[in-house]
Amino acid sequence: MITPLIGLTACVLSACGGGQPASGPSPVRPVATAGGTPTGNVASAPATGAAATVDVYAHDRPGMLSPVVAGFPERVYVPNSEGNTVSVIDPRTYRVLRTFAVARRPQHVVPSWDLKTLWVNNNDGNSLTPIDPMTGKAGKPVFVDDPYNLYFTPDGRTALVMAERENRLDFLDPHTMRRRHSLHMPCRGINHADFTADGNLLLGSCEFSGHLVVVDTAARRVRAVIDLADGTTRRKGIQRAASRYSDASYAMDHDMAHDSMRHGHMPYPNMPQDVKLSPDGTTFYVADMAKDGVWLVDAKEFRVTGFVKTGAGAHGLYVSRDSKVLYVSNRGAGSVSVISFALRRPIDTWHIPGGGSPDMGGVSADGRRLWLSGRYDGVVYVFDTGNGDLIRKIDVGAGPHGLSIYPQPGRYSLGHTGVFR
Repeated sequence: MITPLIGLTACVLSACGGGQPASGPSPVRPVATAGGTPTGNVASAPATGAAATVDVYAHDRPGMLSPVVAGFPERVYVPNSEGNTVSVIDPRTYRVLRTFAVARRPQHVVPSWDLKTLWVNNNDGNSLTPIDPMTGKAGKPVFVDDPYNLYFTPDGRTALVMAERENRLDFLDPHTMRRRHSLHMPCRGINHADFTADGNLLLGSCEFSGHLVVVDTAARRVRAVIDLADGTTRRKGIQRAASRYSDASYAMDHDMAHDSMRHGHMPYPNMPQDVKLSPDGTTFYVADMAKDGVWLVDAKEFRVTGFVKTGAGAHGLYVSRDSKVLYVSNRGAGSVSVISFALRRPIDTWHIPGGGSPDMGGVSADGRRLWLSGRYDGVVYVFDTGNGDLIRKIDVGAGPHGLSIYPQPGRYSLGHTGVFR
């Protein structure tokens, strides 16, 4: 069990609750940034601009746990995409405590914005399964069309489903998960994202067409499209996708991507994956599985400013608890690259002895462990972030994917496997 740090209640959500969705977003008390400036009520107005924020991850430090998660036992939830199950691990003993069935192809386990619920994204099962973090037990699934991934707007008022097969970004009620609006994408395979420091714009990655898309979530409009093939940014004349994938076309794209990864080659020149904002809010880092590295994208002008080589199949991105480095999982290389935000280059590489397929996961609440799924090996990897050693391999189900270690520090969740502010 993790205990919140005493005296930090002014920096976190004020409401406590169980594992089921609340009737509305919990209020957030005024908080102090690294510079000591109050950011106000985040539930109604997130911090305005990177200059005011200083470090967008300032509330993700060890010990900065919300009262909402007080008493939640620390667990690792692993969706086994090919086995249609979720494995629950005790991170202290590294034992699998239980494995339970969910609907078809669970992709990610996502903390809700109000921190009270974990949602299993059953992609092919067209549903979200709620988990109560206090008990670790699953509730009744909720119908949601094509939930490959799930995010939340920073104000907590909207859930965003990455409907990869449908080429849509769906806007949902964050508690009932009823769809309010659909925005068709001018790209194929939208699946990962992050927000600007002021919370106004979302940068999403489109895996199968090699594009990044800039979305104004309040206006529900696409503002720009970045083509990673030539680095150009289009702001006008953006053509929306007219319809969903055919089942055959989606299956071909999906299967080609994974089969190619297994055999060390890619079917497309660019395959953008995870997206993560730099601590100072100026730059988005975007993993590219086909280019074997990470793109740098200006978070104001939305133009490509650089590329950092890491390793084959660069996939997941995770910020250290001190906001100094970015961990990059290289799925094809069986390694993790450590990028310095200050230097904008790798300063270390951790190799899995004998190789592996590190995919998605997260950093432990104390920052001492990095947990990653082994997508093609049916295992979970645990790295010591102090020296990069692989300290455990844990057998789970088939095709482990977007695991979530929970609870984690932060005032609220933006989704995915745990992106907190």
